[in-house]
Amino acid sequence: MTTLGPRRVHPAEILPWLALAALPWIAPDHVLLGSQIAILALFALSLDLLVGHAGLVSLGHAAFFGLGAYAAALLALHGWSEPLTGLAAGGLVAGLAAALVAPLVVRVHGLAQLMVTLGLGLMLHEAASRARVLTGGDDGLSGFDLSPVLGLFPFDLYGFTAYGYALAVLAAGFLFYTRLAASPFGYALRGLKQNPARMAALGTDGRRRLIQGFVVAAVLAGIAGALLAQTTQSVALESLSFHRSAEVLIVLCLGGTGGRYGGLVGALVYMAARDWLSALSPHYWTGWLGAAMMLTVLVVPGGLGGVARRLHGRLPRLHRATGTRVAAGGES
Repeated sequence: MTTLGPRRVHPAEILPWLALAALPWIAPDHVLLGSQIAILALFALSLDLLVGHAGLVSLGHAAFFGLGAYAAALLALHGWSEPLTGLAAGGLVAGLAAALVAPLVVRVHGLAQLMVTLGLGLMLHEAASRARVLTGGDDGLSGFDLSPVLGLFPFDLYGFTAYGYALAVLAAGFLFYTRLAASPFGYALRGLKQNPARMAALGTDGRRRLIQGFVVAAVLAGIAGALLAQTTQSVALESLSFHRSAEVLIVLCLGGTGGRYGGLVGALVYMAARDWLSALSPHYWTGWLGAAMMLTVLVVPGGLGGVARRLHGRLPRLHRATGTRVAAGGES
């Protein structure tokens, strides 16, 4: 079990965030890709609450992502263009939908759970496709504008505001994820994943906890979807598709589950590889991407985030060992 209890933040953990914050100055041509990475990372964090902590599996998590995207877009189309309340609306709609289906999802396990979540996702995708008056059908929704973020930062053509906005929302989601995982609720979810019988003997209402975890994960996914709709100022039917659910599962396989940085590392590697391979081989890039993912899973079963955690765990021991050798040399 990955321990996420309170601890000091290692200085090395700050470096990736500083690098992300400096991206508009380091690589201004890649801010649009950076926004996509931030959104996908937040979406991956939401799924990791289910897979990595609660032990719930889902092939329809994009349903909540898409609901959040459509909620934010419809709100903007009908005249309410304030971004932060749009995010809240996306999370709220996704959370309400999750509260309706969660009792059905948590009562089954394994393959049956995969089929239930997949069926729910496909049903919602088909319903959105047919409800053209509300969702725009295959054409999606576009043509809506958003007010400046906090009334100060208008969305610009080059995507700098969108990137800063997405990065700030990701940082807030990451902080929430970390605090939740280190809370008694987070430990209860991991206990239910590892030994549900023992948790029941301790008096934990496992079904209620899993439902709550499912709803919280859906809220985060809805916020990620709303963020995509706001930063691109459009939403497509693809946001509800099985492809979107499979993509975020791939990200977690690459980054690893149950840790702080699995979703972030997975999103960064996946999007960077996809961008590079599609430019290198426009017709065959999916094959190369598949081969790279297979190699990663075979060589690093715990994901790239697991490698980072192991390296991070060795840093304090290396520091203590170096300090001991220096002290011994000084005494001699």
